[in-house]
Amino acid sequence: MATPYTPEVTGGGVKATIQRVGGYLAGMVMPNIGAFIAWGLITALFIPTGWLPNKEFGALVDPTINMLLPILIGYTGGRMVHGQRGAVVGAVATIGVVVGAGIPMFLGAMIMGPAAAYVLKLVDGFIQERTKAGFEMLVDNFSAGIIGAAAAIFGNWAIKPIVKHVTSWAGSGVEWLIHHHLLPLASVLIEPAKVLFLNNAVNHGVLGPLGVAEAAKHGKSILFMLESNPGPGLGVLVAYLLFGPKRLRPSVPAAIVIQFLGGIHEIYFPYILMKPRLILAAMAGGAAGIGTFMITGAGLVATPAPGSIFAYAAETPRGGYFGVFLGVLIAAGVSFAVGSVLLGFGKLAGDEEDEAELEAEAAAAGEEPAVVTAGEEPAATTTRTDEAPATETAPHGA
Repeated sequence: MATPYTPEVTGGGVKATIQRVGGYLAGMVMPNIGAFIAWGLITALFIPTGWLPNKEFGALVDPTINMLLPILIGYTGGRMVHGQRGAVVGAVATIGVVVGAGIPMFLGAMIMGPAAAYVLKLVDGFIQERTKAGFEMLVDNFSAGIIGAAAAIFGNWAIKPIVKHVTSWAGSGVEWLIHHHLLPLASVLIEPAKVLFLNNAVNHGVLGPLGVAEAAKHGKSILFMLESNPGPGLGVLVAYLLFGPKRLRPSVPAAIVIQFLGGIHEIYFPYILMKPRLILAAMAGGAAGIGTFMITGAGLVATPAPGSIFAYAAETPRGGYFGVFLGVLIAAGVSFAVGSVLLGFGKLAGDEEDEAELEAEAAAAGEEPAVVTAGEEPAATTTRTDEAPATETAPHGA
């Protein structure tokens, strides 16, 4: 389905299916970018390694990432399926997977929110014509309440363990690559896991403990840089800034600041979800960065948290800056180059679909369609509901 952030996908086949799935996931996340930015700013400022460490304000970090953001995603996913009733039921269903999980349950929210709303939609379609006059509100409230409660229980019992197992499998896969000295290939697992918001589980659950053990022996470890490298995300965002959809470009500079300087990588995940093929750019950049770290013998003394370039500088051992910064730079360059190609240097950004939609809206309103030439923005005479997320959700930019 089309959203204000994703144009309608036409055709069939695997490519169209992936685009639809990615667009749907992005449709759940992109409207909540403002909340991600708020969490990113709080994290970058107030955690113990932040710019202004504050224990009281820092206490906002975990509840926001573990509770608020997944519930917002589940709420949005439910609303996409069945309006406001679906949104409420989606949020209730999501609470079942987030409580007691111990990890950010974004994947669980993306499953439970739309699923619960779809069940409610089916039930509403069945009981709508069978409800007697005067009982509509009673039936609507109880049907939503029963389905929401059942979905929350089901999510806690079934979906939460599945998502936690997926997280564990991703970590085990990375650990296998480490033990078999195939570190650059770790990006094939790490980058997709990151985009599914499993980055903290992979980094702190697997790579961090292994890195601590290695650093205790050698004084540094490359394992601290496998997931936390800010280079791949920077490259993807710069490719988006120069060649991405025009309606999203204004949101990118702030995202770059938060991602590269603030270290909040979650901010670029929705951009990849919108264009799933860009995961290849992140994977290529990550592999190039890891390969550079290996060749130069680079390593950090501790986990950079958050994965900011400033944290990298602070935790680089004496004499190791060349290899660390070269790896970040090469990762960003490779990611940018591959991302630019995947976006067709602007030709595959999807602006043609936006312009066609503009003309269709103008025709429906009885107006003359705006003439849009290459390199120009659509005329401002047509009111649009799909402006850039920057104007709707972000101070634009995890």
